[in-house]
Amino acid sequence: HVFLIYFFTMKKFFAFLFLLFISVQIFAQNKDYQTITNIHYYDETANKSDVYINERCVLDIYIPKNVKNFSTVIWFHGGGLTGGNKEIPKYLQEKGIAVIGVNYRLSPKVNAAKAIDDAAAATAWVFKNIKNYGGNENLIFISGHSAGGYLASMVALNKDYLAKYNIDANRLAGIIPFSGHAITHFTIRKEKGFPEYKPLIDEFAPIYFVRADAPPMLLITGDRELELLGRYEENAYMLRMMKLAGHKQTTLYELQGFDHGGMAEPAFPLLLKEVKRIEKLKEIKNN
Repeated sequence: HVFLIYFFTMKKFFAFLFLLFISVQIFAQNKDYQTITNIHYYDETANKSDVYINERCVLDIYIPKNVKNFSTVIWFHGGGLTGGNKEIPKYLQEKGIAVIGVNYRLSPKVNAAKAIDDAAAATAWVFKNIKNYGGNENLIFISGHSAGGYLASMVALNKDYLAKYNIDANRLAGIIPFSGHAITHFTIRKEKGFPEYKPLIDEFAPIYFVRADAPPMLLITGDRELELLGRYEENAYMLRMMKLAGHKQTTLYELQGFDHGGMAEPAFPLLLKEVKRIEKLKEIKNN
């Protein structure tokens, strides 16, 4: 009996040591990163004059503390331009890069197109400030899921949005939308009186702004048979039009077996692979 008591006591003790070791490891990893929350990306005048801007137009920064000239991924959440909140995707944490999670104004409180203005303002903030945190302003990637992917594409392809801040959209290192609209977003179409099954390509459609000189573009969608509406087909059309326009670095991945919501997790490794690819290309170019 004494032996059994000793055995189980020691077993619990070693289990405790193991859990303690894991906790220390997690702490050791996390202390190498810093999160700063709720930074306003519009100037103080805008914040004071508009309560909704003050409430929604904020971003979170997740940055490595022991890495210099790191890459940054600007991440826009999904939610149909009517819902959702900023996030730092778990898969992108502790990967030696910075991640910027952005909130933006939502319909119906404002016209859905205001979200594009907010996405551009947040992107401009990153360009103007990331160097102060140790980041490389030449390695800023723009991404997001669903509505967030749509915002990323709009800001990157329609150069007028960033031009308001005296920033050339071609300075972006890469465009990586996850299952984003290539045509006009369905919420904007709804505001215009279009049913969700009636497509529209106007100044609120990323594909309206296809151009040869855009940054590298990685399009990722779920399975065409499981995706929301015609999301794969929109992106396939974007791929074709970008190529016809003379763009040399547009790629499309269709993640077989994954629906609109589930495609994000298997897409994150592709995002990181693209970041590393472009990092190497820029390193070679600079050398």
